[in-house]
Amino acid sequence: MSYPAELDARGLHEWAARTVEELQRRRAEINALNVFPVPDSDTGSNMAHTMESALAEADKGEADVAEALAIGSVRGARGNSGMVLSQVLRGVADATTDSRVDGAVLADALTLAVTLVDRALAAPVEGTIITVLRAAAAAASEAAGQPGAQLHGILVAALDAAQQALAQTPSQLPALREAGVVDAGGTGFVILLECLLAQVTGEEPANQPLSVSAPEKPEELAEIEAVFFFEGNLAEIEQTLAPLGNSLVIARATDTSGSVHIHSSEAGTVIEKAYGLGKVSNLRLEALPPAEAGACATEYSEGESPQRRIFAAVPEGAAARELFEKAGARAIGPGEDLENAVVGDLFLPNGCGGDPGRATVIPTGSIVAGLAALSVYSPNPSRSAEVVAAMSDAARSMRVAHPETESLDGIIAACRTQLAYGGEQVTVLTGCDINAEELTQMLGVDVVVLRVPGLRTEIGVE
Repeated sequence: MSYPAELDARGLHEWAARTVEELQRRRAEINALNVFPVPDSDTGSNMAHTMESALAEADKGEADVAEALAIGSVRGARGNSGMVLSQVLRGVADATTDSRVDGAVLADALTLAVTLVDRALAAPVEGTIITVLRAAAAAASEAAGQPGAQLHGILVAALDAAQQALAQTPSQLPALREAGVVDAGGTGFVILLECLLAQVTGEEPANQPLSVSAPEKPEELAEIEAVFFFEGNLAEIEQTLAPLGNSLVIARATDTSGSVHIHSSEAGTVIEKAYGLGKVSNLRLEALPPAEAGACATEYSEGESPQRRIFAAVPEGAAARELFEKAGARAIGPGEDLENAVVGDLFLPNGCGGDPGRATVIPTGSIVAGLAALSVYSPNPSRSAEVVAAMSDAARSMRVAHPETESLDGIIAACRTQLAYGGEQVTVLTGCDINAEELTQMLGVDVVVLRVPGLRTEIGVE
């Protein structure tokens, strides 16, 4: 049977659309495999969202297809696997001319993707999507070196190698072996290649439904996942953030910009450092369930404490407690004391009341205002007055509202009502599954979504 020697720009666009559809269809299956690095069951959702962002950029028609897919995926990348996926698409864009992909371009793109991923990941782990990508790239390069090699044959070799590598991932990661599953991100990458082969052959993806039992998702929260787009010195931010967490990935869009992903128990410090080093946009924070390994919480020995403590009042039983604690504050529930607060300590009432004792009160009338104040905190003791002023200004700049219903429609309506009075950025603190980029497009302003299960939705407009 004869197959096309290359895909043109239209074929590449159709492949992207096919991949989005397939990742959406199998999202739940991939999510059920997600046990590493944390069992948050979102790898399928993250990869689907990343590819959706890539396709949305290509649909604009403002750049050649390959470059648009790369730009869209880097800006919209979510999670470790989404970051890796964005680097695969960046590899395609850098390897092709006029968005044409033949066998040689495919081999070069996969090889380049491996280089980009190795550069992006602070601590690559085998038995993940990285291993599957590396196997596919090696097989494609070997096949491309054979006389008369064509796109179809090279792609088949890459897919076969990826499937074999995926099957071996449980032998490389104890977490996968114990759960009886293969790697979720690697599965998503195999689907990517299956869709590419289907585009070349004109057939439907020849995949088999995954037969797995979804691991139970813990309710307890642990680290914070921070994802944002950064413009500045990438080497400097990598060096700065590496000691503050794990799963650090920097997916480069250019030499001076890219998407940053990190899991950290010091989210406040991560955000502070990032803003101090360059321009930050599309910030997204999400509380993660606890991982059995790789936790990076900072602990103080008995009698040791930071120079200044920040106390944050939180509602009883709300997940906001974990959010503030992981951001560096000490959460105080209703009726709890401030643990002998001293002069120099700070207190964020967050609309929950509480006796500040001798601590300085930052006027935060809501949870979202408290987070805004905390995001601009600086530990510099010589600038205490400036820090208090900056935190107070950040809190006062928030116009806060609650939606009438805990739903996407309710949140959109409340946002539009508040934006009628003006605003530059919207922060949504919610337990609902909300897409920040979709809200950004609908509202016409930057939207930051912080997922905090169990808390009544708060909307803050700056």
